[in-house]
Amino acid sequence: MEIKKVDKIKQIFSDSIKLKGDILNDNSLMNQIHSIVQLLTASLESEKRIYLAGNGGSAADAQHLAAEFTGRFYIDRRAFPVEALHCNTSYMTAVANDYSYDVIYSRLVEGTMNKGDILWLFSTSGNSINIINAAKSALKKDIKVISFTGLGGGALKHFSDITIEIPSKITPRIQECHMLIGHIICELTEQNLVK
Repeated sequence: MEIKKVDKIKQIFSDSIKLKGDILNDNSLMNQIHSIVQLLTASLESEKRIYLAGNGGSAADAQHLAAEFTGRFYIDRRAFPVEALHCNTSYMTAVANDYSYDVIYSRLVEGTMNKGDILWLFSTSGNSINIINAAKSALKKDIKVISFTGLGGGALKHFSDITIEIPSKITPRIQECHMLIGHIICELTEQNLVK
């Protein structure tokens, strides 16, 4: 019984490593990651803001990456104006109760974001309605949208300027790759901005 559990653990590691290898060998994805770094760098150099959003584990990923930008990644430097949209629980619960959970992010985009800002969205399926609505609101305001999704990109890819599609349908593996790529983006953007 214990050997089977160890085999399962090894299989999960193996699956994760294989997926990362598939991404590593995808030149299109590598170019998209580079494009995101350039986009974030230009936005932050212009004193614009970056906002991130997701649901559940993806909200945690959004908050984690926002903290890397406002705190520090590798370099002691000024805080960059980056934040996760879901951190105001009074707002979130009020709007979800008074309107709908489907508009919790789109209303924040309407009320807080401006042209030149960037909206960075996370949805493993690419079909979360509140995330799609946020993207639609951003595009109406001429705000660039970056989305991190799983295989196929879901409907969200149709409302995004750049979509990172992880070639998997397994949520934990997708989120692991989102965080790895997010950390790469943080590191390279920070290097670009601190000279």
